[in-house]
Amino acid sequence: MKVLFTHSYFLKFDAKQFQTAMPYPPLGTLYAMSYLREHGYEVKLFDSMFCNSAKDIRSTIDEFKPDIFISYDDGFNYLTKMCLTNMREACFDMQVYAKSKGCKVIVSSSDATDHLEDYLKHGADAVVIGEAEQTVLELCNVFKGNIAFDSISGIAFSNNNEILKTNSRTVLKDLDVLPPPAWDLLDIAPYKKMWIDNHGYFSLNFVTTRGCPYKCNWCAKPIYGNRYNSHSPENIVLEIKKWQQQFGFTHIWFADDIFGLKPNWLKDFEYHIKKENVKVNYKIQSRADLLLEEDNIKHLANSGCNMVWMGAESGSQRILDAMDKGTKVEQIYEATRLLKKHNIHVSLFLQLGYLEETIDDIKLTVKMVEELLPDDIGISVSYPLPGTVFYDKVKEELKGKSNWTDSDDLDMMFKNTYKPEFYKQLQRYIHRRYRKQIGYESAKKLFSQPTGLNLKNTLSLIKIIPQEFLEKLKLKQIEPDATAKF
Repeated sequence: MKVLFTHSYFLKFDAKQFQTAMPYPPLGTLYAMSYLREHGYEVKLFDSMFCNSAKDIRSTIDEFKPDIFISYDDGFNYLTKMCLTNMREACFDMQVYAKSKGCKVIVSSSDATDHLEDYLKHGADAVVIGEAEQTVLELCNVFKGNIAFDSISGIAFSNNNEILKTNSRTVLKDLDVLPPPAWDLLDIAPYKKMWIDNHGYFSLNFVTTRGCPYKCNWCAKPIYGNRYNSHSPENIVLEIKKWQQQFGFTHIWFADDIFGLKPNWLKDFEYHIKKENVKVNYKIQSRADLLLEEDNIKHLANSGCNMVWMGAESGSQRILDAMDKGTKVEQIYEATRLLKKHNIHVSLFLQLGYLEETIDDIKLTVKMVEELLPDDIGISVSYPLPGTVFYDKVKEELKGKSNWTDSDDLDMMFKNTYKPEFYKQLQRYIHRRYRKQIGYESAKKLFSQPTGLNLKNTLSLIKIIPQEFLEKLKLKQIEPDATAKF
């Protein structure tokens, strides 16, 4: 039987990400393709990343004539976890067409897990819930034999207009039993071209783990859950070495929710990186409380880590506690200090608008950013996703809109302390204020440490100062009382 894989992320449907021009291949999809191929299926990928329309897939379906169509989103990429409506509509279009051509249709994604009825109404024979490789294989096997699939764990399907769910599937513990991603079935050229044309280097994505054991009450984990299982450091390094020789990337984004949590994993990773003489820089995601051991920071630095995106979220301890974050503000400060000491760039994820956040909490976040001066910041607003404590608290208010259209939507979809437009404007203002502070610090260093970067940041003040002033005026017009002393 022939199986056509695709995914529902279209870069051109997400204007902010298209402009950022940092595309990463659908890694989760490539893992599933490799697993199915290893079990004897003929698999093909239609990569929607650079397509103009969901209709672009139709000629591939017509020519390849697959027996089974699988829309399998990359569960490692935070963009797919956001369940954007632009991508949902594109997926519906693709699976409806596949169904009209006689294909059996399987869907695996965070969004499909959250909206089972919608996906089943648009032609899906089964929606996979949870870790999907084994489930997809079993589904294909029963489709091949044209027998019932209601005994397969980890799926939802429709029977006489009733949605039925089977038992949950046990997650894989030894990830090294999985075959490596099917990189050979991906056209890497457009990814490499966009990276080099826009940034001068090529970055590729890998993962070393699945899941996250922490329980921040706004974080949804519909695919890999709260478990934490990992590949061996040796396995990962050998994969990096193999594909670096073929693709020529010089940078990696490790898309793990949490990188290097297992004891001694970072130490062993550094050992194998050096043993195999692999030269690569990489960025990771982590938490402040995991970045307080200086030996671990050294292992990161020595193995090529040059950037850590830290889930700081807020400079207010009251808000961190309300989120069940499990970290302290002072840990954010200490982790930043240690990373900078070892020449690792620090970037902070910040979240505005959590329940009952006030202007005083916001001011603490701004204060933290200005005191730490990270190398970059990423600002979002609280986004309720099904399966979270946070979602349960606000779900009655989500009747008008429950998902963003694209990653720059930033709509506050529930009632909070201030107006929704205030939070959209606030993130713009904080970005300008942060850039202004970077410019001031560069100006101070210009004479003692003259560098091209310091000069560039200093000159940027000419543009940033009036921009910041205008953003602040807009903010005050929306919420004059709240921002009176901001």
